[in-house]
Amino acid sequence: MSSSTGSARIPVSPFQRLARTHAFMAMGDAAMYGALAGSVLLSLTPDAQRSKVLLYLLVSAAPFAVVAPAIGPTVDRIPGGRRMVMQITAVTRAVVYLVMMFHVDDLLLYPLVFAALVMQKTYAVSKSALVPVVVRNETELVEANSKLSLMSGVVGAIAIGPLALLGKASVSIPLAIGMLLFVAATLSARLLPRDVVAAKPAQKSEKVELRSRGIRLASAAMMLIRASIGFLTFHLFFWLREDFGLAQFGFAAVAATSGSMLGNILAPRLRRSLHEERMLTIALGIIAVAGLFAAITGGLGMAIVLAFVVNFSGSIGRLAFDSIVQRDAPDANQGRAFAQFETRFQLAWVLAAMPPVAFTLPGAVGFLVVGIIGAAAMTIYLEGSRRGRLSRAKRGRPLPPPTAPR
Repeated sequence: MSSSTGSARIPVSPFQRLARTHAFMAMGDAAMYGALAGSVLLSLTPDAQRSKVLLYLLVSAAPFAVVAPAIGPTVDRIPGGRRMVMQITAVTRAVVYLVMMFHVDDLLLYPLVFAALVMQKTYAVSKSALVPVVVRNETELVEANSKLSLMSGVVGAIAIGPLALLGKASVSIPLAIGMLLFVAATLSARLLPRDVVAAKPAQKSEKVELRSRGIRLASAAMMLIRASIGFLTFHLFFWLREDFGLAQFGFAAVAATSGSMLGNILAPRLRRSLHEERMLTIALGIIAVAGLFAAITGGLGMAIVLAFVVNFSGSIGRLAFDSIVQRDAPDANQGRAFAQFETRFQLAWVLAAMPPVAFTLPGAVGFLVVGIIGAAAMTIYLEGSRRGRLSRAKRGRPLPPPTAPR
């Protein structure tokens, strides 16, 4: 037998290990959504759903407002701390899915779903902290989140159809599959590096860079983009269900996922020819125009288009934001910084989702709110950027050129 038989395997990079873990998590998410399509949750009246969803939002705000800022720095200093959090969230979701299988026909399903969603968002924060650890260099860092988001969108879209069909036969089937997927995610996460995300507390130089005008403006813009996504998601869920039926919300969800995926595909290309600030401005402008236009025209079609556009803009804005942080805070610990920002973005999403749950809003009114959020964010960002350029000019520091093609 030739000595070349069974040649050495191609080494798996840390980023590929994270991507594999992320794919398992995304398919596990899809399993729950497929199961919920046939569950008792969607048979409740909208008013009954509103109170329970609002409770979920209030409860889920706590981890991002209180818990994450308190324990995040400690987790970052532990070798493999963020990896451990990812494993805990995956194991917890596997257990939650197992319990769900025995409560698909009663209202205990609601708190179980809430627990799963809180774990989902906790995982997102830890993933943001790990990405800078697993990429090979800073050149790859900015596009890594886009690649992960695109991949999760693709695998989730592929998985959701078959899982929803299985859910029609028995809600327990997709839940059982999801449980196995989270077990796989737990095992996959064990292979991630045990690196320390941030061994030391933030130094003065890091704090100064992260509080620079450009990063503060970009962070505020991204918070408002995430807020518009959270608001629109729940507004469409209740409005479409009451006026058109739940199936139409499914179309809006598909449009939102498609918009996010397209944004993740196009954003790296746009970054090669546009300033990051301009990309972020364009993203805000698109949300403003689309929201105001949808408010004027109204209708189911515009609701679906708006879901696509807002999530598309969210992907464009996120890559621009990541690039701004990397460019303007070279001395900052990227893992710690991105985890902190992601925590704020998740909190913005949760808080903005509360009004359309607490109050019954006509479709056009909700669209108008999205447009106003986009317009206000763009105005604040442009004015802040203008002042920043004037300040740079006085100090003789021009705006950095757009990223060169790679």
